Amino acid sequence: MSLLIKLDLAPTGEPKHSKAAADRLVSGDPSFKTWAQDQSRNEPVRTGVWEATPGETHSIKGETVEFCYILSGVIELTEEGQPPRTFRAGDSFVMKPGFVGIWKTIETVRKIYVIVG
Repeated sequence: MSLLIKLDLAPTGEPKHSKAAADRLVSGDPSFKTWAQDQSRNEPVRTGVWEATPGETHSIKGETVEFCYILSGVIELTEEGQPPRTFRAGDSFVMKPGFVGIWKTIETVRKIYVIVG
């Protein structure tokens, strides 16, 4: 098995479909698609492509760190106690352990994610 993983930015396989958990939903009715691309190894690093429709949810990182690269769409992240920040296609950011805030999908978003923890 190779330790070099190439991420497919436009996956065509069937994604995992999900909705916001009731305790995380702030507004709207966002739905999510996840194309996990590195589940073959039992390690704390997860990678893939994720998509969300408009809506707002609580984002709580706990002990994980997440790197995101926005492929398409527009989101607004509001960290607790901080002003909102807007991210769109071509932007990237890291949410560190302990991050708590609101993730607002303004236009359907698709991102690459790398989660460690």
